Amino acid sequence: MSNSAAAAVLTTEDLAEAIRAVRTLLDIADFSQGEVDFEAVIRSSDVLAQVRHVLPDLEWWASAGKEHGSSEADDDPADCLPIRVFDWSRPLDRAEPFIAALGPDLAAVRWDLDAWPAVPEAGLEAISQKYAYLTLTMNSRDLYQEEPSQDHTVHVHVRDRNGEQTARVHWLADQVGGRFTGRMQLARL
Repeated sequence: MSNSAAAAVLTTEDLAEAIRAVRTLLDIADFSQGEVDFEAVIRSSDVLAQVRHVLPDLEWWASAGKEHGSSEADDDPADCLPIRVFDWSRPLDRAEPFIAALGPDLAAVRWDLDAWPAVPEAGLEAISQKYAYLTLTMNSRDLYQEEPSQDHTVHVHVRDRNGEQTARVHWLADQVGGRFTGRMQLARL
Protein backbone atom coordinates (compact mmCIF):
# COMPACT_ATOMS: atom_id res chain seq x y z
CA MET A 1 0.00 0.00 0.00
CA SER A 2 1.22 3.49 -0.83
CA ASN A 3 0.00 7.02 -0.38
CA SER A 4 -0.35 9.99 -2.66
CA ALA A 5 -1.08 13.64 -2.14
CA ALA A 6 -4.48 14.74 -3.44
CA ALA A 7 -4.76 18.38 -4.44
CA ALA A 8 -8.12 20.14 -4.69
CA VAL A 9 -8.24 21.84 -8.10
CA LEU A 10 -11.94 22.72 -8.39
CA THR A 11 -14.72 23.15 -5.83
CA THR A 12 -18.22 23.95 -7.05
CA GLU A 13 -21.85 23.66 -5.98
CA ASP A 14 -22.68 22.59 -9.55
CA LEU A 15 -22.25 18.82 -9.83
CA ALA A 16 -22.52 19.01 -13.63
CA GLU A 17 -19.55 21.41 -13.68
CA ALA A 18 -17.54 19.02 -11.50
CA ILE A 19 -18.37 16.11 -13.82
CA ARG A 20 -17.33 18.18 -16.85
CA ALA A 21 -14.00 18.87 -15.12
CA VAL A 22 -13.54 15.15 -14.43
CA ARG A 23 -14.27 14.33 -18.08
CA THR A 24 -11.72 16.93 -19.22
CA LEU A 25 -9.07 15.45 -16.92
CA LEU A 26 -9.91 11.94 -18.10
CA ASP A 27 -9.40 13.13 -21.68
CA ILE A 28 -5.89 14.26 -20.66
CA ALA A 29 -5.00 11.11 -18.69
CA ASP A 30 -4.05 7.70 -19.97
CA PHE A 31 -6.70 5.37 -18.55
CA SER A 32 -7.12 2.60 -21.08
CA GLN A 33 -6.63 0.01 -18.31
CA GLY A 34 -8.18 2.21 -15.61
CA GLU A 35 -10.81 1.33 -13.07
CA VAL A 36 -12.95 3.19 -10.58
CA ASP A 37 -13.39 2.92 -6.81
CA PHE A 38 -16.32 4.10 -4.68
CA GLU A 39 -16.65 5.27 -1.10
CA ALA A 40 -19.88 6.64 0.30
CA VAL A 41 -22.05 7.09 3.35
CA ILE A 42 -25.59 6.07 2.42
CA ARG A 43 -28.29 7.23 4.80
CA SER A 44 -31.58 6.58 3.04
CA SER A 45 -33.32 3.56 1.59
CA ASP A 46 -34.13 5.51 -1.61
CA VAL A 47 -30.47 6.26 -2.31
CA LEU A 48 -29.53 2.71 -1.35
CA ALA A 49 -31.99 1.29 -3.88
CA GLN A 50 -30.59 3.51 -6.63
CA VAL A 51 -26.98 2.64 -5.77
CA ARG A 52 -27.76 -1.10 -5.67
CA HIS A 53 -29.29 -0.79 -9.13
CA VAL A 54 -25.87 0.48 -10.34
CA LEU A 55 -23.81 -1.87 -8.15
CA PRO A 56 -25.98 -4.90 -7.31
CA ASP A 57 -23.22 -6.71 -5.43
CA LEU A 58 -22.27 -3.65 -3.39
CA GLU A 59 -19.58 -4.02 -0.71
CA TRP A 60 -20.59 -2.22 2.50
CA TRP A 61 -20.78 -2.30 6.27
CA ALA A 62 -22.89 -0.53 8.86
CA SER A 63 -21.56 2.87 9.91
CA ALA A 64 -21.80 1.62 13.49
CA GLY A 65 -19.32 -1.15 12.62
CA LYS A 66 -19.21 -4.48 10.78
CA GLU A 67 -20.69 -6.25 13.79
CA HIS A 68 -23.92 -4.30 13.08
CA GLY A 69 -24.15 -5.55 9.49
CA SER A 70 -22.09 -6.01 6.34
CA SER A 71 -22.11 -7.44 2.85
CA GLU A 72 -19.61 -10.05 4.08
CA ALA A 73 -22.24 -11.38 6.51
CA ASP A 74 -24.87 -11.26 3.74
CA ASP A 75 -26.99 -8.84 5.78
CA ASP A 76 -29.64 -6.63 4.20
CA PRO A 77 -28.13 -3.13 3.96
CA ALA A 78 -31.59 -1.52 4.22
CA ASP A 79 -31.80 -2.89 7.78
CA CYS A 80 -28.41 -1.39 8.70
CA LEU A 81 -28.62 2.25 7.54
CA PRO A 82 -26.58 4.35 7.57
CA ILE A 83 -23.96 2.27 5.81
CA ARG A 84 -20.44 2.89 4.50
CA VAL A 85 -19.64 1.76 0.99
CA PHE A 86 -16.10 0.72 0.05
CA ASP A 87 -16.37 -0.82 -3.40
CA TRP A 88 -13.22 -1.17 -5.52
CA SER A 89 -12.00 -2.04 -9.00
CA ARG A 90 -15.19 -1.41 -10.94
CA PRO A 91 -15.45 -0.71 -14.68
CA LEU A 92 -15.14 2.94 -15.66
CA ASP A 93 -18.69 3.05 -17.01
CA ARG A 94 -20.12 2.63 -13.48
CA ALA A 95 -18.83 6.02 -12.24
CA GLU A 96 -21.43 8.42 -13.60
CA PRO A 97 -24.44 6.18 -12.83
CA PHE A 98 -23.13 5.85 -9.26
CA ILE A 99 -22.78 9.63 -8.97
CA ALA A 100 -26.32 10.13 -10.32
CA ALA A 101 -27.71 7.64 -7.78
CA LEU A 102 -26.27 9.41 -4.72
CA GLY A 103 -28.52 12.41 -4.26
CA PRO A 104 -27.44 14.34 -1.15
CA ASP A 105 -25.32 11.56 0.37
CA LEU A 106 -21.57 11.96 0.85
CA ALA A 107 -19.27 10.07 -1.50
CA ALA A 108 -15.98 9.89 -3.33
CA VAL A 109 -15.30 8.35 -6.71
CA ARG A 110 -11.66 7.66 -7.55
CA TRP A 111 -10.45 6.90 -11.05
CA ASP A 112 -7.28 4.78 -10.99
CA LEU A 113 -5.47 5.95 -14.10
CA ASP A 114 -2.64 4.39 -16.07
CA ALA A 115 -0.66 7.65 -16.12
CA TRP A 116 -0.64 11.41 -16.24
CA PRO A 117 1.06 12.03 -19.60
CA ALA A 118 4.15 14.09 -20.25
CA VAL A 119 3.48 17.75 -21.01
CA PRO A 120 6.74 18.89 -22.63
CA GLU A 121 5.62 22.50 -23.11
CA ALA A 122 5.06 22.72 -19.33
CA GLY A 123 8.24 20.80 -18.49
CA LEU A 124 6.32 17.83 -17.05
CA GLU A 125 7.35 14.21 -17.45
CA ALA A 126 4.83 11.36 -17.47
CA ILE A 127 3.71 10.08 -14.07
CA SER A 128 3.13 6.36 -13.71
CA GLN A 129 0.05 4.58 -12.45
CA LYS A 130 1.33 4.56 -8.88
CA TYR A 131 0.64 8.30 -8.57
CA ALA A 132 -1.98 8.91 -11.25
CA TYR A 133 -5.44 9.21 -9.71
CA LEU A 134 -8.40 11.53 -9.96
CA THR A 135 -11.05 11.83 -7.23
CA LEU A 136 -14.41 13.59 -7.21
CA THR A 137 -15.95 14.10 -3.78
CA MET A 138 -19.67 14.80 -3.64
CA ASN A 139 -21.30 16.68 -0.79
CA SER A 140 -17.95 16.52 1.01
CA ARG A 141 -14.75 18.51 0.68
CA ASP A 142 -12.44 15.71 1.80
CA LEU A 143 -11.60 12.29 0.43
CA TYR A 144 -13.11 10.40 3.38
CA GLN A 145 -16.55 12.02 3.82
CA GLU A 146 -15.59 13.67 7.10
CA GLU A 147 -16.24 17.28 5.96
CA PRO A 148 -19.87 17.47 4.75
CA SER A 149 -20.57 20.40 2.45
CA GLN A 150 -23.03 21.61 -0.13
CA ASP A 151 -20.40 21.44 -2.86
CA HIS A 152 -18.26 19.00 -4.77
CA THR A 153 -14.47 18.93 -5.19
CA VAL A 154 -12.22 17.56 -7.90
CA HIS A 155 -8.86 16.31 -6.58
CA VAL A 156 -5.84 15.30 -8.64
CA HIS A 157 -3.21 12.96 -7.25
CA VAL A 158 0.42 13.30 -8.28
CA ARG A 159 3.86 12.57 -6.89
CA ASP A 160 6.33 15.09 -5.58
CA ARG A 161 9.63 15.04 -7.37
CA ASN A 162 11.69 18.20 -7.65
CA GLY A 163 8.62 20.44 -7.40
CA GLU A 164 6.84 18.63 -10.23
CA GLN A 165 3.82 18.09 -8.01
CA THR A 166 3.00 21.78 -7.75
CA ALA A 167 3.62 22.44 -11.43
CA ARG A 168 1.43 19.54 -12.55
CA VAL A 169 -1.36 20.42 -10.12
CA HIS A 170 -1.41 24.02 -11.38
CA TRP A 171 -1.35 22.81 -15.00
CA LEU A 172 -4.24 20.37 -14.42
CA ALA A 173 -6.23 23.02 -12.54
CA ASP A 174 -5.79 25.40 -15.47
CA GLN A 175 -7.19 22.76 -17.85
CA VAL A 176 -10.53 22.73 -15.99
CA GLY A 177 -10.80 26.43 -15.17
CA GLY A 178 -9.97 25.79 -11.54
CA ARG A 179 -7.10 26.85 -9.38
CA PHE A 180 -4.94 25.14 -6.83
CA THR A 181 -5.44 26.80 -3.46
CA GLY A 182 -2.82 24.76 -1.65
CA ARG A 183 -5.34 22.40 -0.08
CA MET A 184 -3.78 18.92 -0.07
CA GLN A 185 -4.82 15.71 1.63
CA LEU A 186 -2.95 12.45 2.14
CA ALA A 187 -4.68 9.72 0.16
CA ARG A 188 -4.39 6.13 1.29
CA LEU A 189 -4.29 4.03 -1.83
